[in-house]
Amino acid sequence: MTVLKFKDHFSGHASAYADARPRYPDALFTWLATLTASHAIAWDCGTGNGQAALGLAAHYVQVIATDPSRQQIESAFPHKRVHYRVAIAEYPGLEPHSADLVTVAQALHWFERSKFYARVKEVLQPGGALAVWCYSLCSIDPAIDACVNAFYCGETDSYWPPERALIDEGYRTLEFPFEEIPVPALSMQMSWTLEQFLAYLRTWSAVQKFISKNGRDPVTALNTRLEKFWGGSGVIKTVSWPLHIRVGRV
Repeated sequence: MTVLKFKDHFSGHASAYADARPRYPDALFTWLATLTASHAIAWDCGTGNGQAALGLAAHYVQVIATDPSRQQIESAFPHKRVHYRVAIAEYPGLEPHSADLVTVAQALHWFERSKFYARVKEVLQPGGALAVWCYSLCSIDPAIDACVNAFYCGETDSYWPPERALIDEGYRTLEFPFEEIPVPALSMQMSWTLEQFLAYLRTWSAVQKFISKNGRDPVTALNTRLEKFWGGSGVIKTVSWPLHIRVGRV
């Protein structure tokens, strides 16, 4: 068996990642579909469990969804138009000029970007588009946000990989050698109970690294602080994340 070398922060909790991560808004994929004249093939790179791939499947005949983590692919959401494969971003095994659109959701900061960008230019059809996006800290209400921000900058701060800084900067400082396209303001929202929100926090790579190193779950203590602000285990609150999107054309 060939072992793919990549920065792996999520394989160990792939099924939890699939269950607990937020879903991207339909409006994002509707807008992305307007960027390409043809809607035959989209390549979702670093697909994880296929969240973005499912959104693309509503607009493209075929979605090639690649990820280097076999565990993530095995936990991915099935769809008749989505074809999953285990592959690293830089060598996806796609034919030259075969894709109308390439997307990368919450993953570009892990790639060898110069090699990936070269592959994108090879794989995209003339006039095709590359769309990359990320989301950083969410917002709920001032009291809860203050607790989460303190957790992010306190208990988990030293456990984040250095690539996380690119997300904190909203990908603004990321090199992006394409003709950029203006992007509408979009956000992502979920209606969650406290238990669902805590499950999401436990998918953070820093939390998993903390648990591995210290043998305890830091989210448990955070839960105690959040309970008095949430209002009860059955209470549903709106959790919002701004999407930081960059789109370019070949």
